[in-house]
Amino acid sequence: MAKLLLKLQRYFRRKPVRFFTLLALYLAAGSLVFLHSGFAGEPTVTGTQRSPGAGEGPGLPYLGVMQLSRGFKAAATMPDGGRRHGPWFKSTSKEPAERAKAGDYGSTRSRALRARSGREKEEDRARYIGCYVDNTRRRTLRGVSFFDYKKMTVFRCQDNCAERGYLYAGLEFGAECYCGHKIQASNASESECNMACKGERSNTCGGVNRLSIYRLELAQESARRYGSAIFRGCFRRPDNVSIALPVSQLMLNMSVDKCVDFCTEKEYPLSALAGTACRCGFPTTLFTLHEREDEQLCAQKCAGEEFESCGTAEYLLVYQTQVQDNRCMDRRFLPTRAKQLVALASFPGAGNTWARHLIELATGFYTGSYYFDGSLYNKGFKGERDHWRSGRTICIKTHESGQKEIESFDAAILLIRNPYKALMAEFNRKYGGHIGFAAHAHWKGKEWPEFVANYAPWWATHTLDWLRYGKKVLVVHFEDLKRDLFVQLQRMVGLLGIAACEDRLLCVEGQKDGNFKRSGLRKLEYDPYTPEMRKMISGYIKTVDTALKLRNLSGVPDDYYPR
Repeated sequence: MAKLLLKLQRYFRRKPVRFFTLLALYLAAGSLVFLHSGFAGEPTVTGTQRSPGAGEGPGLPYLGVMQLSRGFKAAATMPDGGRRHGPWFKSTSKEPAERAKAGDYGSTRSRALRARSGREKEEDRARYIGCYVDNTRRRTLRGVSFFDYKKMTVFRCQDNCAERGYLYAGLEFGAECYCGHKIQASNASESECNMACKGERSNTCGGVNRLSIYRLELAQESARRYGSAIFRGCFRRPDNVSIALPVSQLMLNMSVDKCVDFCTEKEYPLSALAGTACRCGFPTTLFTLHEREDEQLCAQKCAGEEFESCGTAEYLLVYQTQVQDNRCMDRRFLPTRAKQLVALASFPGAGNTWARHLIELATGFYTGSYYFDGSLYNKGFKGERDHWRSGRTICIKTHESGQKEIESFDAAILLIRNPYKALMAEFNRKYGGHIGFAAHAHWKGKEWPEFVANYAPWWATHTLDWLRYGKKVLVVHFEDLKRDLFVQLQRMVGLLGIAACEDRLLCVEGQKDGNFKRSGLRKLEYDPYTPEMRKMISGYIKTVDTALKLRNLSGVPDDYYPR
């Protein structure tokens, strides 16, 4: 044996290339064996397989298993009639009866009562609809589905469905979450939806083939969606309908999808359903979308989809397609140097970036900044790189509140927001980025109390300083801008000396969200403000309210109450 090894050693000394070649082949073979063992046991998905209920309608291609955020995993494929199973690494082969024996759910009345109190806590972001029968062959909610057999909670299901634009979120078997735009099943007894959530035993997440369904009540700034389309409401047919909505098509087998797809193909941002007629167009002075009607007036069933409404000949059901309205998207620098420097002043977290987005769309000119934020520049705020005194931008973003800085400007739009909302928004931005969220560790740690102690007084002094030292100050409340964007934006553009076209302002309403908007549903599950914090902030609100009224301005909005 020793002689053989000696011969091999002498051979490889004479032929080193062959030695390194054999070594490389050995390592490659070992790598392949390791990779094969790592993937053994994971189900394969072919391009032709499709999970029943994986999409909202027929003809949707199935794209296989895809990694999703926050530990969820999309449903794997399965034979028709079978149950959707969880991730491949988690055994879910138990039948409903076996799950019951294993203790996955309980039949006690106390759990149902605790769940009811939990649902009441969720009402600010979702409304509990009821318990519904779920059929594995024809799903009650036919949108995206998620499983988490360790940490599923009601809030997690709602948040994931809301982020994907669905109207309903349903939970089943304590660990399965289903999303959809409509409910296609009958009611079941509330006692049948009594299985505890895997991530919060005090709340229930459906039952055996039973869904606990919530209707997602998104915040005002969030939009109701139908797939990729945004629901705008029910409106009376305009007088000159052929001019207001110039393109139309008769559809005897009408559905929302068909009308939206038709208008998208014709490259129009509005899709209006009028019974069996589909109309397309732009928001204009002939059809402003400002006077919404009761949705019951548009509640006529679609001929092609009995669970959808398609409006009538007199009342149109309007959706906004994914087509971009380019009438307000052109932006440039001012052709000549500005005669006055106008500040867009606000406390951090008061919506300054959103206001800049609206002003740029309404005027067609870039806004500048007292600072430089590379992330904003990369998102299209090209005036971010200019010096704030360059005179090439229509107004200048600033959070400054000192007398010297304020007197550097000739006029100002002062944007004020509810301090409770502004402080939380700025805290999220500071620890999570422009559209991110601070981690729970930050809210529960020392960062949040220190932040409130330092920033809450600044919220008041910022407004007081601008009212005292500012020249030609226009006060705009963030809440009023959200509630009545058209009128408030007209005021802001007027101060800037721009005669904005009304059709352009209507275009802005359809593009108002921009790229800087947090999820309207993802909120803290508790109130981060202590009684001491609220007492302090209440005093600052009263001070600002008094200062506004002393200058013959309206006080703070009712949204700031109770104090």
